[in-house]
Order: sequence, then structure tokens, then C-alpha cells
Amino acid sequence: MMRSTTIDPSDHKAFYRTVFTIAIPVALQSLLTQLVEASDSLMLSVLSQDALSAISLATQVHFVLNILFVFLNVVTSSMSAQYRGKEDILSVEKTLAFAEKLSLSIGFVFFLAAFSMPGVLMKVFTNETVLIELGRQYLRIVSFSYLFMGLSSSYLSVMKNTDRVAKSSAFSSTAVVLNLIGNALLIYGLLGLPAMEIRGAALATVIARGVEAGLCLLESHRTKIGKLRLSLLLTDDKPIRIRFLSLLKGSLGNGIVWGFGTAMFSVIIGHLGSDAVAANSLANIVRRLILCLSMGVGNSAQIIIGRELGADHFDTAKVYVKRLFHTGLSIAAVSGAILFALTPTISSLAGTLSETARMYLRYMLYFNSFYVVGKTANSVFIHGCFYAGGDMRFGFICDLINLWCFILPVGALLAFVFRVPVLAVYCFLNLDEIVKIPAEYIHYRKFKWLRNFTVVE
Repeated sequence: MMRSTTIDPSDHKAFYRTVFTIAIPVALQSLLTQLVEASDSLMLSVLSQDALSAISLATQVHFVLNILFVFLNVVTSSMSAQYRGKEDILSVEKTLAFAEKLSLSIGFVFFLAAFSMPGVLMKVFTNETVLIELGRQYLRIVSFSYLFMGLSSSYLSVMKNTDRVAKSSAFSSTAVVLNLIGNALLIYGLLGLPAMEIRGAALATVIARGVEAGLCLLESHRTKIGKLRLSLLLTDDKPIRIRFLSLLKGSLGNGIVWGFGTAMFSVIIGHLGSDAVAANSLANIVRRLILCLSMGVGNSAQIIIGRELGADHFDTAKVYVKRLFHTGLSIAAVSGAILFALTPTISSLAGTLSETARMYLRYMLYFNSFYVVGKTANSVFIHGCFYAGGDMRFGFICDLINLWCFILPVGALLAFVFRVPVLAVYCFLNLDEIVKIPAEYIHYRKFKWLRNFTVVE
């Protein structure tokens, strides 16, 4: 008999042990991933500021693809967590098979676009010829990694919901360490290899993603729970498909609205000059690093709350959301304070930036010390409890109104019509995670998200 996957609500130690058993490996994986992305930028910044700016803009294509995968995996994780809560492993594997079909298709579309028209994609983000050319070289090579991502992303998500969080994180961490080593070898041409510069960063990413996909296939062959079965890939399970697509409409809508909206931030900043682009790229790297543990708590929330809902433990789910929210905010407050204290040191270390770019970076980081609190609250509420209960529409509607009807149009007016200072534009664009907190708290208190969607055919 399979052991229960839910937690005794009176056992506080067991609860927090479960939270951090999930959160810490996810945070470490995210930290390593961000360090590799930082290494791309830092290693290329030694070559030139143009190389730094070009890779920052070129990786926006990867960012959009990753957003699509993230929100597809939101559904994969939500369904897997609830089926795991009710101990229905076959439905977990059927969910995985359907998710793989979708993610492989998305990866193939992005591969075709980045490989066949990289220059066109770069022109979306900048009008500077040198940045377009450097970004074009990067995209054409890195496009092959999108195929590998299509295979591994859904499988890694299901691993986290079948008691293999540490192994899932280990696979991704192996890939990012390989990426880091590959960057050093191929960007500069160490150990007798050719110095490929920005193309070397792209090739290192392809190799690392290929290894990650290979590890996922090997794990699927060896495991007994959560296998990627060819028989399920070749068949159509109608109840799983209908439920998955029903949830995916809201999730993917949220991903498109939020992901493309966030990419538009880079479009606006990208037209404010190279100094703004370089400072924004480094500020984003630092922000993602400081948010790693907070995002890990959000990941824990989705899995833990999803399992409780799948087991019909609704009162327990309410208790756990409150605990997770307080835990996340505590971590965010400490993280924000650390970032605020380290900002002068971080900005002084960016020696290759111009004086103007360093000034931009310093104040961007100060602003992000407060931004992390809003981002963490959204991670626990929207990405945690709402998604765990299959409520994908709230995030979609919230970001549609917040981003596209307010933040982006006003931000564009401030930047291009009223021509306010760069830092004012940056701060306004990044208010999106803060201004939606009151609406999401009201939605949380209505408890419409509190449901076991696996019982509805």
C-alpha cells in the first residue's frame, strides 16, 4: 500500500521539513541556473559592453519560451499534485504523457523561429546594428537547446510531484554546472579549444540541455513511479486531455500575458540606450538570485496544497497557505535587507559598465530590495494556492488588466512621449508585482480556489 502523501496539520516540524525539503533543492537549482546566466553575462562583459547587451536581449527569446514551459508545467504540476494526493499514479503518468506532447511541440516551433530568422527576432528588441548581429549569432546556435528543453521540462516537473525533488534538482544542477564549465572553455577558447565568444555561450547551453534531457530519459527508464511511457504517448486519454486543456487555457493565457508583457519591459528599456540595457540586464540577474528561496517556497506551496486538495483536506489546505505565506514573507524581508545592504558593493564590482550604467544599476537594485516582497506574496498566493486548486483564470485576468491596460501603456508614454528619466521608467514598469497584491488577497479570502478538480469529469 502506498504511503499517504499528506501531512498531519498538528505536526509543525513535519510541515516545515516538507516545505524546505522541496524549497531548498528547488532554490539551489534556481540559484545555479541564475549563476550560469550570470556567468554568460559576466564572461561576455569582459569582451565588451555590446556583447553583454546583445546576450541580454537575445535571451529574451529563451525567456518567452521558458515562460510558456513554466505555465504549461503549472498545469502539469497541479494535476500531478492532486492525483498524487489521491494516490492515483496512473493518472500522474497520463498527465506527464500529454504534457510532453505539448512541450515538445512548443520547443520545435521556437527552434524553427530562432534558427531560421534570428535577425528578425533581434530587431524586435533593439534597433542597434551591432547588437542585432551579435544576437543573431547566438540565437542560431542556441535554438537547438529549445528541442531538449521541450523533452525535459515536463518530466522534471512530474519528478518533483513523485517524491524526487532532490533528484530533479540534481539533474538540472548538473546541466547548469556543465553550462558554466562550457562557457569558460568555449567563450575564451581554453584548453586548446577555439575562442567562440558569444557563439561559445550558445553552444555550451546546447550541450548542457542535451545532457539534462538524456538524464531525464535514463531516469524514466529506471523508475517505477512517474515513467514516461511510449504507450501513453501514442494514445489519447480523453478525460486527462479535457481536464489538462481546460486548466491550460487560463494558465497559458496567464503565461502569454505575463511573459510577453515582461518581454515588453525589455523592449522599452532596450530603446532607452545601451547604458539602460546593460544595467537592467545585471539588475535582473541579481534580482533572480535573491528571489531563489522565495520562489522555492512558492513551488512548495503548489505541491503541498495540491496534495491536500487532492485528498479533500480543505481545512488543512487553508491552514497551510497561511503558514506558507508567513514563511515566504519572512524570507523575502531578509532577502530584501541583504540586497539593500549589498547594493553599493555589487554596483562597484560592475567595473566594465560606464559610470551612467553603474548609477542606473545601483538605484535599480535599491528598488528591487522592496520588489522582492511583492513577488514573494504573488508566488505563494497565485502560483501556490490558486494554481494548486486549478484556478488559473485569476492570474490571467489580473495580469491582463494590470500589465496591458495600465503598466505597459503608461510606461511607454513615460519613456517615449514624456521622456522621463530612465530610472523613473524602470521603477514604474516594475510596480506590476506590487499593485496586484490587494486584489489577490481579496480573491484568496473568497476561497473559490479551494477545490479538488480531479473529481470533475
